[in-house]
Amino acid sequence: MAPLTALVLAGTRAGGDPLADYAGVSHKALIEVGGRTMVERVVEALAAAPEVLRIVVAIERPELLEGLPGLAPSRCAKPLEAMPTEPGGPSATVAAALRRLGTPLLATTADNALLETAWIAEFRAKVPADADLAAALARRDAVEAAAPDTRRTWLRFADGDHSGCNLFLLARPKAADAIAVWQTLENERKRPLRMVRRLGWTFAARYALGRLPMQAAANRLGMLAGGARLAIVALSDGRAAIDVDKPDDLDLVRRLVAASPSPARGRGS
Repeated sequence: MAPLTALVLAGTRAGGDPLADYAGVSHKALIEVGGRTMVERVVEALAAAPEVLRIVVAIERPELLEGLPGLAPSRCAKPLEAMPTEPGGPSATVAAALRRLGTPLLATTADNALLETAWIAEFRAKVPADADLAAALARRDAVEAAAPDTRRTWLRFADGDHSGCNLFLLARPKAADAIAVWQTLENERKRPLRMVRRLGWTFAARYALGRLPMQAAANRLGMLAGGARLAIVALSDGRAAIDVDKPDDLDLVRRLVAASPSPARGRGS
C-alpha cells in the first residue's frame, strides 16, 4: 500500500463553537480529554500508524498548536506541519489540502478523540482497491454496544442504521470531484429542497422510506461526482463513531477514556 499523508481538521466555525465556549478554549481541538488535548490524541494515533508518512493539521491560527507536548518532534514520530483552513468550511479545506498534498490522503477531525491506530489499519484494509474515495461508518448495534447511552445521528439504510466515523480516504485524484459535490451540498444544507432536487427525488424517497441500500447511496453520489468510485466501509468497533460535538459527547468520551486501560503509544483511547 502507498504511504499516506494524514489531514486533521482542527478549525473552528466562523461564528465560534459552542462546545469550545463551554470548555473555555478557543477551539474544540484544544479541549482536554484524559490530560491531553483532543488534537494531540488524534495526532498520536496517526503517528503510530505505519502507513502514515506525515501529518498536516488544518487550523486558522497555527500558533495555537505551539507548546502542545504531544505535537513536539520529541513526541510525534512523524513529520508534522500546519496549514490554514479555508473560509468555505471543512469541504473547502479538504479540497485545498487535496490540491496541495495530493493522494492518497487520509482525513479525520480533531474531535475524533477516541481514534485508534487499529481502526486506521482496518479501514485501509477494507477499502476496495479501485475506490477513489472511501468513508468509514459503524453499525448502530456496534455503536450502542460500545456506548449504550450515546446519541448519534443515524444514516438509515436498507441494510441497517450506521453512523459516520469522521474517517475518510481520498485514494485517487478523482476524489476531487466527490469533494466538489460535498462543497455544493454543504453550501445548500439550509435549502433542503434544492439538495433533494440535486440528489434526485427517487433517491431521496427511497432513503426516507429506509429502502436505499448503502452501496446504492454510494453509487448515486459517485455518479453525481463525475463517475468517481465511492466506497463505504463499516468498522467493527462502535467507538469509532463517537466524536465530540456537544457536552454530552465530551462527558461520554472522558468516561470511556477514564475507564480504559492506560493507552499504549499510538492508541487514541
